[in-house]
Amino acid sequence: MNAVAAIVGRRPSVIPGFGITLGFALTYLSLIVLIPIAALILRTSSLTWEQFWAIATNERVVAALRVSFGASLIAAIINAFFGLIVAWVLVRYRFPGRRVLDAIVDLPFALPTAVAGIALTAIFAPTGWVGQFLDPLGIKVAYSVTGIVIALTFIGLPFVVRTLQPVIEEIDREVEEAAATLGANRRQAIARVILPTLLPPLLTGFVLALARAIGEYGSVIFIAGNLPYVTEIAPLLIVIRLEEFDYVGASAIASIMLAISFLMFLAINLIQAWARRRFGHV
Repeated sequence: MNAVAAIVGRRPSVIPGFGITLGFALTYLSLIVLIPIAALILRTSSLTWEQFWAIATNERVVAALRVSFGASLIAAIINAFFGLIVAWVLVRYRFPGRRVLDAIVDLPFALPTAVAGIALTAIFAPTGWVGQFLDPLGIKVAYSVTGIVIALTFIGLPFVVRTLQPVIEEIDREVEEAAATLGANRRQAIARVILPTLLPPLLTGFVLALARAIGEYGSVIFIAGNLPYVTEIAPLLIVIRLEEFDYVGASAIASIMLAISFLMFLAINLIQAWARRRFGHV
């Protein structure tokens, strides 16, 4: 047992069950994650390289991927910035209605995405509550990429806030006071003391919000307008291919999304690991 623990890098524990729990974890991950991904890759492998490249470089597919990943990245950046502010306010300040505001953050988790999409469309449509004031100014939200970004921001905000909240709660106020006694002003204390501590969890929340946005479907199709080459998202294009019984084409588009997502998350995780080594992990 000690030899096995040494091989896997695990410290000996008085509580047994490592072998059983490891086997269960691997089995569960295989059934839920690895086998579906393997099936997707296997279906895509039935294409020749020329056929796969033709699908990957198809103008409509490229446009849909650009909309999906571009809007998701913008929404995740917005959530990282404002999610940090929301989390800081909820943790550091006490004010009437704070608990209500804290509960509202979780609404995108509980609200069906299709309902969220319909609600956002009703609000930002040219005749909606907000859209009627934006339309005379030439600002179009519904049925545009802007509307997609808003929908993805809505469903991704809780991931950033809930990731940051416990870390902010653990930051000792004495650290800020010590920085002030050493001559640091508020801006320096934030830049050199607070933000380095929050950078690793902020990146984690950013990744979670980005991952959630890339695969989003329900809340987007209503507000997007789904115009090919303009506001059509990649998940919708996959559904269209499935409805056309083009299962291989749908698998190819899904595989492209999987590959792009993997490379993006790999790069972000490397940055996150660097941030943990550079600034430490709370």
